[in-house]
This record gives sequence, C-alpha cells and structure tokens, in this order.
Amino acid sequence: MPAARAQDRVNDFVIKIASVNGTGSASANGLLMKAIFRSGVPVVGKNYFPSNIQGMPTWYEIRVTRDNHRCRAGQVDIMVALNAETYARDLAEVTSGGYFIYDSTWPRTALLKRDDITVLGVPLAKLCNENFNGVRTRILMKNICYAGALAALCNIDLDLIRALLAETYAKKPQLVDSNMKAIQLGYDYAIQNFSCPLPLRIEKMNATQGCVVIDGNTAAALGCLYAGATVAAWYPITPSTSLMDAFRGFADRLRVDPSTRRKNYIMIQAEDELAAIGMVIGASWNGARAFTSTSGPGISLMQEFLGLAYYTEIPAVVFDIQRMGPSTGMPTRTQQCDIRAAAYASHGDTRQVCLYPANPEECFQMAPLAFDLAERLQTPVLVLSDLDIGMNDWVCPEFKWDESYVPDRGKVLDAEQLAKIEKFWRYYDHDNDGIPQRTLPGVHPKGAYFTRGSGHNQYGGYTEDSRDYQIVVDRLRKKWMTASHLVPPAVVESEGRELAIVSVGSCDGAVREALERLRAQGVQLDYMRVRGFPFGEEVERFMSAHSMNFIVEQNRDAQLRALLTLETGVQKGHMRSILHYNGMPIPASYIVDGVMAAVQEKQRPAAQLVR
Repeated sequence: MPAARAQDRVNDFVIKIASVNGTGSASANGLLMKAIFRSGVPVVGKNYFPSNIQGMPTWYEIRVTRDNHRCRAGQVDIMVALNAETYARDLAEVTSGGYFIYDSTWPRTALLKRDDITVLGVPLAKLCNENFNGVRTRILMKNICYAGALAALCNIDLDLIRALLAETYAKKPQLVDSNMKAIQLGYDYAIQNFSCPLPLRIEKMNATQGCVVIDGNTAAALGCLYAGATVAAWYPITPSTSLMDAFRGFADRLRVDPSTRRKNYIMIQAEDELAAIGMVIGASWNGARAFTSTSGPGISLMQEFLGLAYYTEIPAVVFDIQRMGPSTGMPTRTQQCDIRAAAYASHGDTRQVCLYPANPEECFQMAPLAFDLAERLQTPVLVLSDLDIGMNDWVCPEFKWDESYVPDRGKVLDAEQLAKIEKFWRYYDHDNDGIPQRTLPGVHPKGAYFTRGSGHNQYGGYTEDSRDYQIVVDRLRKKWMTASHLVPPAVVESEGRELAIVSVGSCDGAVREALERLRAQGVQLDYMRVRGFPFGEEVERFMSAHSMNFIVEQNRDAQLRALLTLETGVQKGHMRSILHYNGMPIPASYIVDGVMAAVQEKQRPAAQLVR
C-alpha cells in the first residue's frame, strides 16, 4: 500500500503491540523494551491489559524517548496488530506516516485501507507453522516471532535480545533455542522483504547507564524490606497484589536465618481487607513494622479500622495502588481517584497522613518514610501510588540506600524508662507537639492501659465527659499540624511567573514534558508537585503567588483541587482543573491543550467573548 515515507526519527517513536491476553506476548514485549534499554536508549513501557485471565484484547506500548520523557506519548507510530478482532481500532490509532504490521498469513486487504500509512504484512503464523510442532507451541512462537521482525525494522541489536533470552531461561536452555529460532524467522523475513531499518529506528546511546527497569510495586516492596517491615497482611486485589508477591520474594531471600532456615517475617493472606488492616493494626500495636497493600475497594472496606488506628493512635502503613472506580470499576486501568477517600478515611473528625510518590524510585524512598512517620506520629500513613506507577515498566536511576539509616520508632518507652516514671499517661502531651508517649504490651506493668476506640481521656481511661473528649481530639489536631512539618515538602519550581501547574503523583512526567512544549510555544509556567498530606506552608504560599493554578490530576471530580480548597486559604477562582480520567495514563498533549485553551481564552478580545 503506497504511503508517504516517514521522516527519520531516531530514538523517538512509539511501538504498540495489540495481542490476546494469555498468548505469551508479554515475554516478547519485555524483551523488546529491555533490549532498547540495553542499547542505552531511554524507554517507557505501558501495559494495557484486561481484568480477565485469558482471551481478551491486550496492548503493550513502548515509547522510545531519547529525551528521557517519562509518560505516555498519546500517539502510535508503529502498530503490531496480532489480534484480528481489534484491527479496525488498531489501524485507526496509527498516526499519519506511521506503520501497521500484521500477520499476512490471512490477507486482510479489505480492512487495511489507509493511504497515509504503510502496511507491512509478515506471515507470522505461516512461518511458525512450518518450523514448529504443536498448536500451543506455534501460538507462543508466533507471539515471539514478531519481535524478530521489529528488531530488523527498528534496528534493535539481536545480540542483546539473545543475551536477554539467555538470562531469562538460564535454567531451560532449550527455551532459549526455540525462542531465538522464532525471532530469527521474523528477523530474516523482514530483512528479505522490506527496506530495513525503517526511518523510525534505534541507534545506540549511553543514556541509561546507572539506571534500572523496575515497576513501582517491586520498588515499594524493596523499600518495605529496607525499612524493617516484618509483618504483611493483605487480601489479593488488582493492582496491588504484585507488591506483596515482590515482598515475599525479597523476604524469602533476606529474612530467613541462614543456619536454621527459620523465617524472620510473616505474611498473611486474610479473608478480606477488613481482616488485613486489623492484623496490621494488631501487629503494629505489638511493636512490629506491619503493612498492607490494597486498592480503592479495599480502602473503602478499611475505613472503620483506619479510624480506630487514628483515634487509638496505633501506627499502620497502607499502600493504596489506585485504580478506576467507583465500585469494582475497571480494575486494570489507572486513576487517582482515592485522594479524597484516603485523606479523610473513616467517619468523624479524622484526617489521615498521605504520601504521593510520582515514580518507582519515590515508592522505594517513601516506604521507609511511611513507617517512620507512622511510628513517630502514632497514626496510619497511606502511600498513594497507582496502577501506572505500580505495574508498568519505568527506567529509574539505581536506588541508593543510606547504610546509616536507623528506624524512627518515635516516643516508645522501654522498661527502664517506665520504671523511672511515677505514672504512665498514654494520651498525655508532654512535649506540646500533639504526640503522646507510648509503650509496647508486656514491657513493664506501669505501661499497662486499655486500648479502646471509644471515648478516652488523656490519661488512657474511659470517659464520656465532654471536656475530656475535647482535650484528646484537640491534641490530635495539634499532632496533625506537627505532621505538616514532617511529611515531604512539595517540589516547588518557581520563577515568579503569573501562571502555574499544581499536580500530584504519576502526573509528574506528563507535566514536565508539557512544560517543555508550552515553553516552546512561548508560554512559561511555574510548577509545584505535592508529595504529602497535610500540606506544608509552601503549598499555600506557592498557589497564592499565582493568578491561576492549573490543577492537573487523573480523576473526574477534581479531588486534589477539592483538598486544596478545603485545606488552604487559596480562593477557588485561582484554581482551574485539567482532569484526565479515561483510565489511560495522562499524556503531555492533554495538559498542553488544557493550558493553551485557557491562555487563548484569556487573550481573546472582549468583543469576541460577547455574542
């Protein structure tokens, strides 16, 4: 099919692979991404998969980005269409001048009518049917054969792919041979039948040295291990389960006594999320560093227990890997729709400490911080990641760990300290920072008190006296103000401009790319990313200094904006929402369009605004 030849774009294009869930394409997709990474080229991997086990459409997007952007591009330059059911949809996604690669074992000319793209047919099924035996093997090999064709078309080094296969199947060398055979079939066919490489191609760089490919859930699990966590309780839920899987893997290697083989940690799969958070609270009350991972539906179920931990002042750490709601929603799509629910989790006057990582390295860094804050403040701490961070592949700088780190256990009195004091008062504020002293059960008779979620006074006794109750909840508010100085401050990048963007979490990569594009169009904005709740003073100060703050977030109801309105004195008129909530990670172009629409509206002459 004739089409205009694409302009040369070295290390700057998007490949998207459309396949069927459960057919083995994930292995090929991972090989391609890692081979590009090992070529020294920054790359972004996004997996769009269904919430069933097998048989439904799935897509994997590889953004090759020499400029080291960290978000979805919002366009497709090369589509590899392996699922006939989605051909029409996949064809429509290809940008003008792009390429559509399909399995030409079965001609599809009636479906492939676009004069502005190039269609390349590779007989993947035919090649594999002629060279492999068995139905299942042929299906699996077809879904690795296309990696070879792409390697030829995009100039990806076959030796790197071969080395990755050898690492992946080190204990099964026969799989290396069969997979490499399939890759070579696709590679040879492309070399013999097409002009290789395409204008969209890889050229080796040196931009990934000192970096790793990792997802946020694995990074968070590693952070929990380094933080000293020894108890994990959870109920499986997408997209958080892989965090617990990773923690188990790390703990099985590093939390086992080498001589006795006894495990120095415990993991409990609870019967539901209520039980999971209850176990975490119980373990934390006993002095362990304990945590759970969940998503929006689990946060909904944990509300009462989170209120209990807030009022009884027991540490707990919760990783909320956000997904689409309401209700079950779409479990395998991303959103930032738990911001409000997490901040005010439970009934009554309850505010919860929240952390907002923007990428896997911050998931790693914020895990120990979450445990330190939970114990120092004696309260639950919720870490709000999302599916895009948690389950997608990110190129990150190698993690660094401070070997001098000592866990901050807070105001925990030991037996010697308890023996010296006349009386232990569990909820009394000795230091005027809102944080009382605590002790662990069984340490000393003087440390005994009754932990209750009902009314209690500052001495730890039961009460229904109005004044006693108010003293305790007023102190909790003081503790909340102390927390505002302990959570990570917002990242502020300000040059005194009139306009600004305020954002949170995984929006960061898209915002930073959008700022570059806007700057090229003559529009300069300052930027602030909030990293913790309660907000520090810098948040209100930054927003008050700008006539308009564009609040960029990934939900329908402007939850971050609502939180900023409630918790700061910034007027609503100084905030304008840019909301993205279709379940796909936000691209930079969406932010650019939102800002430019507002700028052009402001610049339009008054006569044009009146009709």
